[in-house]
Amino acid sequence: MAKIILFDGTDLSGFTKRDGSPAEWEVKDGIMTVTHHDIVSKAVYGDAHIHVEWMEPDMPEATGQWKGNSGVYIQGCYELQVLDSYGIEPPLDNDCGGIYSICAPRVNACKPPLEWQTYDIYLRAARMDGDKVVEPAIVTILQNGQVIHNNQILPHNTPGGVYNKVVAEGPLMLQDHGNPVSFRNIWIETL
Repeated sequence: MAKIILFDGTDLSGFTKRDGSPAEWEVKDGIMTVTHHDIVSKAVYGDAHIHVEWMEPDMPEATGQWKGNSGVYIQGCYELQVLDSYGIEPPLDNDCGGIYSICAPRVNACKPPLEWQTYDIYLRAARMDGDKVVEPAIVTILQNGQVIHNNQILPHNTPGGVYNKVVAEGPLMLQDHGNPVSFRNIWIETL
């Protein structure tokens, strides 16, 4: 097992833009905030424990997908939704904690805006034979300490990622959806 620190609060050296040029999100007081462009980790991984902390902005006038939207793309191909979905019942696959276009979270574990939240993602990567998926990826995800997905099969990639296909190894991508979502303490422990 190796622990890879992607963001320790000091700089964006663990990330680039999609085109490989330097990431440009704002970094201040140990926090990075979405400004423009998706950012992609330089590190790639297969089986892993991924830890991400984020905070939703307070956007009381916004609704739906325009309210604190971002995403954590596991291996660059499966989007775990980040959104202000506090109090929404039942949550859908495009609400916070949903794996976009695959499944909704089992429970809504969201905190209100301006409170730090966590994802702990345990991924068993897809098993591949060349470009052919032999066994799909499986993920268990905890949000704020609550299980929101338990051994969830990921039968296909989700739209908008680094790749338009399933991969055995890939980077972590954080999405720019035009909202000032903040992130801190991001790391990957390979398994």
